[in-house]
Amino acid sequence: MSKIYDKLKGGDLRSIGKAEEVVTDILNDKNLFIEVFNGMLSDDALIRMRSADAIEKVSRLYPEYLQPFKQRLIDEISQVRQQEVRWHIAQMFSRLEFQKEEISQVVSLLIEWIDNSQSKIVKVNSLQALTDIAKKHNEIIFLAISKIEEVIDNGSPAMISRGKKLLKELTISGDSRGAV
Repeated sequence: MSKIYDKLKGGDLRSIGKAEEVVTDILNDKNLFIEVFNGMLSDDALIRMRSADAIEKVSRLYPEYLQPFKQRLIDEISQVRQQEVRWHIAQMFSRLEFQKEEISQVVSLLIEWIDNSQSKIVKVNSLQALTDIAKKHNEIIFLAISKIEEVIDNGSPAMISRGKKLLKELTISGDSRGAV
């Protein structure tokens, strides 16, 4: 087990442990990015969660670090069922550049998570990612609007509130549902 993973172990799922320190380590040595990225597939739930947290935070600053790992994120990492990993994956999806054939795969994952996740954070982050991707790819804007309207009609108060904000982001007038 590497020293970087030692920083991600210990405690419980309510704590990010030394994930911030790992972010700093990656920013000081870009070569650590792949090792921490691979940590999202660890057998240890804490390492998976904290690796996802660290990679998501690094990708906020340097989305280009994540781009070479896009296919692995879509094909492998997204299969991790842990909610604390998925909510970070949704955020990372927002930062990637996709080819047309990849968009449907990512959108399908996000919609599945919106529809089936027990975690409100996974749902909200997936809605945000769907909105962010739709802003870049007009071909899915109606699908995104439809999904957001569904959440507004059937979601929890927090989901309804976020849905209304996201719907405004996708509509020209900002006040009529479904108008684009």
